[in-house]
Parts: sequence; structure tokens; C-alpha cells
Amino acid sequence: MTATTEDEGSRRDFLFVATGAVGAVTAGAAVWPLIDQMNPSASVLALATIDIDVASLSEGQQLTVKWRGKPVFVRYRSPAEIEAARETPLDDLKDTVARSGNQPGADASDANRSLGENGEYVVMMGVCTHLGCVPLGQQGDYNGWFCPCHGSHYDTAGRIRKGPAPMNLFIPELAFDGSTITLLEEYKA
Repeated sequence: MTATTEDEGSRRDFLFVATGAVGAVTAGAAVWPLIDQMNPSASVLALATIDIDVASLSEGQQLTVKWRGKPVFVRYRSPAEIEAARETPLDDLKDTVARSGNQPGADASDANRSLGENGEYVVMMGVCTHLGCVPLGQQGDYNGWFCPCHGSHYDTAGRIRKGPAPMNLFIPELAFDGSTITLLEEYKA
């Protein structure tokens, strides 16, 4: 081998490596925007968890907040509403599963669906489990929620009692410190 042939070989090898490196960087630069667009937007990240101050709620009052683009019902129940929910036998319910992010698989007793020292608060996704409508609060045959679209009646614990809806209103995973409810993750059935 001559010196000229060796120089040509090392130059050719350098050109192959340099061309491959430039091609890889170019491909990465072209693909990065496609990958980056799959990350959640700032507005979604801001709504990942929210705190709801319930200290100002009065007995019998309901608050609706928007979380992750969906309504969430927060209700401070009266003693009569709590008593009615607690006296309901599980056999009278269409859906006997709590549908709670904090207690997956638990039964739908009022104690498994309520918060507070005496179960005075209920928090649930405000979306009917039949076709995704938004039920109206403190209405219906059980003074809970009523979905006028197809006639689903929920009791004061958000359990389906009458109508075409197949499941109880979902309860997101949450934390409660006595005056603030923090929504953490939406319940996935």
C-alpha cells in the first residue's frame, strides 16, 4: 500500500462517519417535535391536582368545580341526607361497588363513598355513567342527583338507584385534611 491509498482510505472513512453523524443529528432534530408534542401541555399539568377549600360550604350546599375538563361535585350533606344514605341496604343498589379511587373494589356503602368525621362530604365526578351527561344536584327521587337526559336517579351518596345508568358516580383519588380536599387522580373503571 502506498501513502496515497492510506490517505484516501482514512479520508473516506472520515467522510462516512461524518455523514452518518450529520444524518443522525438531522433525523433526531426532525423527529423531536413529533415526540415533544405528546407531552402534556402546561394547562393540563396545572390541572393535574387541585385543592378545594370546603371550610366555607354550608350544610346542604353543593359546589361544582372543573377538573381536567370535567365537573366534580362536592357536597356538604345534612344529617338527614347522611342518615338516608347510611340506612340504604346494599341489596337496594343497582351497583354495589364504591367506584372510589381511594378504595378500589370496596362495597358501595355510604362510609366508603363519603369523607369527614361523620361522612358529611361527598366528592364525585359529575358525569352520568350512562352517556356522560351532567346530572343536576339535589333533585330526583332520592334528593341526590338526577340526569334529565335519560332519567337516571342517584342518591345523596352518588349511587345509582333508578334509571339506565349502570354504575355509581365515580370518586376520584383524593386527600382530605378536614378543610381542604385535594383531587389527585381520576378514577378509571
